[in-house]
Amino acid sequence: MAQKILPHLWFDKEAKEAAEFYTSLFPRSRVTNVTTLHDTPSGDCDVVSFELDEYKLMSISAGPLFKFNPSISFFLNFDPSRDSRARENLDAAWAKLSSGGTPLMALDKYPFSERYGWIQDRYGLSWQLILSDPAGEPRPFIAPSLMFTGAGAGHAEEAIELYTSVFKDARRGNTARYPAGMEPDREGTLMFADFMLENQWFAAMDSAREHNFVFNEAISLLVRCDSQAEIDSVWSKLSAVPESEQCGWLKDRFGVSWQVAPAELHDMLAEGSPEQVASVTQAFLPMKKLDLAALQKAYATG
Repeated sequence: MAQKILPHLWFDKEAKEAAEFYTSLFPRSRVTNVTTLHDTPSGDCDVVSFELDEYKLMSISAGPLFKFNPSISFFLNFDPSRDSRARENLDAAWAKLSSGGTPLMALDKYPFSERYGWIQDRYGLSWQLILSDPAGEPRPFIAPSLMFTGAGAGHAEEAIELYTSVFKDARRGNTARYPAGMEPDREGTLMFADFMLENQWFAAMDSAREHNFVFNEAISLLVRCDSQAEIDSVWSKLSAVPESEQCGWLKDRFGVSWQVAPAELHDMLAEGSPEQVASVTQAFLPMKKLDLAALQKAYATG
């Protein structure tokens, strides 16, 4: 089944360089496309599609407007039941991500895992590397994780309920709650939970501790829709900040950024002639919610 929701990473100028670095870390990884968009408000922007262990991501070089922070990170599940060298491969990945990076939680043994560490890499992107429990239900190698901080702390469960109501093939997975005595985290809020959207796994957690970050546009979740009706439906259920609606981007009521786009827009930009790419780019720049028919017309006449 095609991956429906893609993490989208906003870089200043390093999208291509970072994609090449990330794809060098893991097997079954490659850069699949680079397209340059011209005459945007950020100037010329490289749009990069790449895969990490066949998990699809996108990135863009669009200026220093947003910076990564740990509010959205990526779990890397090293599963000994599927990889006899899981621990060695975890340590090797940690060493590579550590080059120029900053550990947020030391690579060590914790009550929840024999081997775990949380690191911010040289570009500021955060990764949680964990030696998975082979006895548990299998999880994919990569899963985005959302941390609800500040005013959003305590709302992770509400967010999961919203997201699983919006998307198909959705369900809850594991849930671990804070017990009493772990203030400032409130008893019963989510220490950790994972959930499935469109047959893809995500994770979420609350943290009421003092953090200097909240969700921003540096990492968004790109939803590839098959029709205008689907775009309209997802948009109406998620968008909660009208002033953030631009070029298919929206923010939900928790501050998480999403992009809601027709799936064929990627093909238009990846496969179109320079004239078609320019025509489609100029068509979508003034839009808020994307208009599929208008994009198709721009592509046909470009």
